[in-house]
Amino acid sequence: MPQPNSHRRHEPADSRALIAALPLAAALLCPAPAAAKDTDKDSSADKDVTLPVVEVKEHSTRRDVGFVAAASSAASKTDTPLLETPQSVSVVTDDQLEAQNVGTIAEALRYTPGVQSESFGFEPRTTYLKMRGFDVTETGLFQDGLKLVNPGFAVSYNLEPFGAERIEIPRGPASVLYGQAGAGGLVNFVSKKPIFGAFGGDIKFEAGNYDRLQGELDLHGSLDRPGSLAARLVALGRDSGTQVDAIDDNRIYLAPSLTWKPDERTTLTFLSHYQQDQTQPSQRYPAAGTLFGNPNGPLPSNRFTGEPGVDRYDREQFSVGYLFEHRFNDKLAIRQNTRYYDNTLDARSVYTAALLADQRTISRYYYEIDGRVQGFSLDNQAELKLATGPIAQTLLAGLDFQHTDAIYVLPFGSAPNLDLYAPVYGAAVPAASPYQNDVSVQDQIGLYLQDQIKLTEKWRLTLGGRYDLADSATTGRLGGSASGQQDEKATGRAGLVYLADNGLAPYFSYATSFLPALGRDALTGQTFQPETGEQYEFGVKYQPRNQQSFVSLAYFDLTRDNYLTTDPTSFQNVQKGSAHSRGIELEGLASLDNGLNVTASYSYLDATVTKSSFASEVGERLEYVPDHKATLWADYTLANGPAKGWGIGGGARYIGTSYGNNYYGRNTSEVPSYVLFDASLHYTWKQLQLAFNLQNALDKEHVTSAFDYGSPADGFASYGMRRVITGSVKYSF
Repeated sequence: MPQPNSHRRHEPADSRALIAALPLAAALLCPAPAAAKDTDKDSSADKDVTLPVVEVKEHSTRRDVGFVAAASSAASKTDTPLLETPQSVSVVTDDQLEAQNVGTIAEALRYTPGVQSESFGFEPRTTYLKMRGFDVTETGLFQDGLKLVNPGFAVSYNLEPFGAERIEIPRGPASVLYGQAGAGGLVNFVSKKPIFGAFGGDIKFEAGNYDRLQGELDLHGSLDRPGSLAARLVALGRDSGTQVDAIDDNRIYLAPSLTWKPDERTTLTFLSHYQQDQTQPSQRYPAAGTLFGNPNGPLPSNRFTGEPGVDRYDREQFSVGYLFEHRFNDKLAIRQNTRYYDNTLDARSVYTAALLADQRTISRYYYEIDGRVQGFSLDNQAELKLATGPIAQTLLAGLDFQHTDAIYVLPFGSAPNLDLYAPVYGAAVPAASPYQNDVSVQDQIGLYLQDQIKLTEKWRLTLGGRYDLADSATTGRLGGSASGQQDEKATGRAGLVYLADNGLAPYFSYATSFLPALGRDALTGQTFQPETGEQYEFGVKYQPRNQQSFVSLAYFDLTRDNYLTTDPTSFQNVQKGSAHSRGIELEGLASLDNGLNVTASYSYLDATVTKSSFASEVGERLEYVPDHKATLWADYTLANGPAKGWGIGGGARYIGTSYGNNYYGRNTSEVPSYVLFDASLHYTWKQLQLAFNLQNALDKEHVTSAFDYGSPADGFASYGMRRVITGSVKYSF
């Protein structure tokens, strides 16, 4: 097991101050009411135990119970039951996030089918996402239904899961409702919102290996007696090392929100958040010593390949916006959602370039990223419910707009060599000159219409269409170059569901996607055509009556066209790419009255390149995409008896074989499959909960990805997450 970091570059006084201030803030903002104390005094110990299984989370007009969600707005932008949604959708509820004690969005998606969120293993910087085999890192991350834009990977996002009340994952093309999006799907982070009622909340302290200290605070309640104003404050401070020496994982997160409800038909919620991260880039190691043997022995997974005094990855992000809804009556409602965001990144990294002939020394490169993305998003919606005889309809019309400004400066140069088996740090790193200094501006406007039709008591038909206009311009400040393009595209989808009396719901859907590609083709000089996607999906869902359980099975056939590939002669982007992905996704969830919560999933993917500028790449599997993924997590809390309040949880994750490509698109680096185990132990008594969590409980050292420049022996690999141990105490009031 790796030892705690021996190098700690940052001294995050701000993080420690926030951790220390959380209990004081709780006492000042929300003192415990006397009535609650009297109730506790008169109640028996058994009555005071609150089991996690009975905790109910509100979402729109439906409820999450334990691990099971009844509805999701991400796939339809309306309050539609999952059983009636003709699409494969997963929801990670707040109860599941807490039971697994996730620290990142990537960890939250570990047990979700069809998603690879940890393709590169240990990754403290950002959330890499592959869905149904296709990369959606830049295009597939949303917050409260609005896209987190990241042109050209100018910055990065790593959202704090403690700020989420749930995470919604609709898979497959989503352009009809969201515009510019990848073909694989999206991940929607649903922020915690104010709760009306008496002031209460949670305060939690956590400690773990790698010198981890974390404090969390969640306060919420009404601000006035009539109950028209409610507020919430979510705060987190973390000071932590990681499994790699000299890499920190420090964070400050603040998310205040306010809801004004002047009447029963009108709701206005202001949302904001501030997040500051201090970490360092992840590591890439030579394949010789990780994936393959090395005469000097295996490379330890805690080895730092950079320079402790140089490497940094500092990110600061801020957003503010609102969610507005007014219902004129039971048939007509309007909504407007907005957000202004600002994300700044300052990154410095010394990293591996090549393994030298002695098989122990690496040459190194140095790069910098100075990036900033600012933007504004707006989504206007009108929902109308109609009934004509036996036919009922829910019409949704929308107009959305987003504007983004991005600046990114990318210096690059060489750095001194390093002996990986006897590292000596502190060598001077020469200053690097920018090879890219660009300013990008993007505007997108889209008009969409959706009709959800109840044909009979058994049949549900969904039809949707959209028209998008996208305008982008990039100015190169080094050479004065300028390029721009305008794209327009219509997309559509259709789905049909049959609701049987026994809880079964077979369905079929068809959908297309649209994603502008910036720049010009290196061979033709022509502006890139928009990337498009097309999917057919067949499936069946099952929800037993009067039970908190849900099962879904889906088969999909997905094609991605016009994506960018690299020209083998110039190594610049050309547009000759097509890929095909088909597979099966199975998911089952249950939250039973006896205290048992279960989630299980299985995915099979057959994802291959069908057209490419590299002839050798055609027919090859897509890189970093496991063919199989199977997961199981169960959590059981004793509801009766002398051990009432005690609970135990555990899970297993199987990740199948995957490949990393070389520069010519061949699958030359094979990454073996692996199995990881997670576990938890918790105890709830009155308002106090103690928990102990293990991720990768057996501390299995494993490689998650690899690639090479010509032969596997000359390639590179990355390690997955080693064992993480955390203990926590939470007080609810």
